[in-house]
Amino acid sequence: MYEKINADLKEAMKSQDKFTLSVLRMLKSALQLEGISLKRDLTDQDVLMVIKKNVKQRKDSISEFEKYHRQEEIENLEKEIQILQKYLPKELTEEQIDQEIESIFALENPSSMKDMGKIMKALTEKIGAVADMSLVSKKVKEKLMNI
Repeated sequence: MYEKINADLKEAMKSQDKFTLSVLRMLKSALQLEGISLKRDLTDQDVLMVIKKNVKQRKDSISEFEKYHRQEEIENLEKEIQILQKYLPKELTEEQIDQEIESIFALENPSSMKDMGKIMKALTEKIGAVADMSLVSKKVKEKLMNI
């Protein structure tokens, strides 16, 4: 995954696509920082989590810019998100997320809200790169409330 990003970065340099180049440079920088903080080489799973984090930051920024009607910035962020999403696998559907939550609940057998961290840790390891974790968290919380 990391090699693909580097290859695309070189391709953007050759084609002089300044916008894509800047997005990929920001991504590469974020990946290098993550590698330093983890003190090891990044796995594909780590790379996916960094990309997801970058996409989420840009989506949060879009909602802020919408408050102030900053259309140009919104368009730029949407283009950045499109570039980054090329590296992400297709996200799970709600039904698939529900199935994964059910399987983790069956394994962990939670008894109260105190088990939320344990459940979320297991789900993050299993589907963190291919699911909207804020949605997963909401669903887990609802399910734990009903125990």
